Amino acid sequence: VVGRIVSDLIPPVTLNFVRWFIAMIVLLPLGYQVFKKGSGVLYNWRRYAVLGLLGVGMYNGLQYMALHTSTPVNVTLVGASMPVWMLVIGAMFFRNPISKEQITGAFLSLVGVLTVLSHGDLRQLVAMRFVPGDLFMLMATILWAFYSWLLTHTSDAPHIRANWAAFLLAQIVYGVAWSGAFASIEWAVTDWSITWNNTLVFALIYVALGPAVIAYRCWGTAVQKVGPGMAAIFFNLTPLFAAVLSTIILGDAPKLFHLIAFVLIVAGILISTRHAQ
Repeated sequence: VVGRIVSDLIPPVTLNFVRWFIAMIVLLPLGYQVFKKGSGVLYNWRRYAVLGLLGVGMYNGLQYMALHTSTPVNVTLVGASMPVWMLVIGAMFFRNPISKEQITGAFLSLVGVLTVLSHGDLRQLVAMRFVPGDLFMLMATILWAFYSWLLTHTSDAPHIRANWAAFLLAQIVYGVAWSGAFASIEWAVTDWSITWNNTLVFALIYVALGPAVIAYRCWGTAVQKVGPGMAAIFFNLTPLFAAVLSTIILGDAPKLFHLIAFVLIVAGILISTRHAQ
């Protein structure tokens, strides 16, 4: 939502670069150990460069690009395919078997998202029109699935893995380099400009602290504890949270379809959780 608000104020790839540059500065006091000699960040540069490319340099950049030519509804709908892609990529590239419970959970969760987006009338989805920006979101979703599986299938120096800030900072350092290079290309081939105002400043602070530092820390912990397939099911709570926030902030009365969507999404989570246990 914030990305959509500032889409006319700052170029999308530049937004991604500035977001992560601020996040890097914020994490320096907590994870400065990665810059010490023998930390393993340089020795394992290929691992961190790939994680930085997928999770920092490309995922959010593609997401912001999608919001320039698509709508939040379309982007949310494409993003709702995350649990499916997580299961497919896990099975194809990381030899992770898919269970019936996981398939059922992903399906119920997806139907719950469709219920929210269609306001309870699934016929409205037939009238939706997809645009090129949706392809950017699809690419972002697939890359995020690869990123999540890579978090669990490679090892780190013990002292880096033990410090979440150091582990995240190791990725961000390379990610900032990637996103900086992409932003340079953006400025070279477009006529974008930045419109500075209070909205943009507060948005940058929010996306750097919230979605970048806090959410990435939580996601990294989640995939380590329950696996990417299970964690991805929770992605589909996002449109439900958006509806709840709309009710609280805008005073919109909750509808029956909100309750139906909640039941479907939570049912999907519970079924998948039962498999994990």
